[in-house]
Amino acid sequence: MGYDAVLAETVGIRGAGGDLVEAYTARPMAPGPRGGVVVVHHLPGYDRENKEFVRRFAVMGYDAICVNLYSREAPGLPPAEAAKVSREAGWVPDERFAGDASGAARWLRDLPTSNGKVGLIGHCSGGRQSILAAAEVDVDAVVDCYGGFVVEDPPEGLPKPMVPLRHRIPDITAPVLGLFGNDDAHPSPAHVDELEKLLQDNGKTYEFHRYDGAGHSFFSVDRPAYRVEAALDGWERIETWFGTHLSG
Repeated sequence: MGYDAVLAETVGIRGAGGDLVEAYTARPMAPGPRGGVVVVHHLPGYDRENKEFVRRFAVMGYDAICVNLYSREAPGLPPAEAAKVSREAGWVPDERFAGDASGAARWLRDLPTSNGKVGLIGHCSGGRQSILAAAEVDVDAVVDCYGGFVVEDPPEGLPKPMVPLRHRIPDITAPVLGLFGNDDAHPSPAHVDELEKLLQDNGKTYEFHRYDGAGHSFFSVDRPAYRVEAALDGWERIETWFGTHLSG
């Protein structure tokens, strides 16, 4: 019988610029060594859904962590309010995100249970940031779940730092798993095609899966956008991807 007890808690870690930032972590109550997973929260914030993802990865057998990317501008505020404050302040600059993600990866590698391997996964804006992390952060694998504005320009009204990342594709060093809904608008199927071609043209290791009848946020169980078949298959792909790249 497996042993799936986990320890989940809020911690402080050192992020970009040496800042102390809030993070939520969950770890198996079992000896290592094992890989780690950084979960990047979506634009709506550091919320219950993302903390559930963290605990799910711990039950899978990984040390996992999610940094509150809004903790500087909105310490202690509920997720929706913190997201609003962050957007009004200009959202999260890419350089600061990369520093926070690097701090989270370093925190995982410093655990006595670490095998030295760290993966990173993000949904929505976090999916875009996972592509940035593949180029900017020392990680061994990433998962992009319907990250918008990787290749396309954002519409008016979105935060200014949310710029396309076409120019960073040549810098990618981590293998990329992409999971997309064919009914999504950001990214649309055409945007996914463009990203795939950029990865191919630059000789990057990647694997894409696309789901008919699914749009944005199809992993979100509490939203009308949830699509059970796509989400279940996606979770299988994620588990296999990290099992392949974070073992040993």
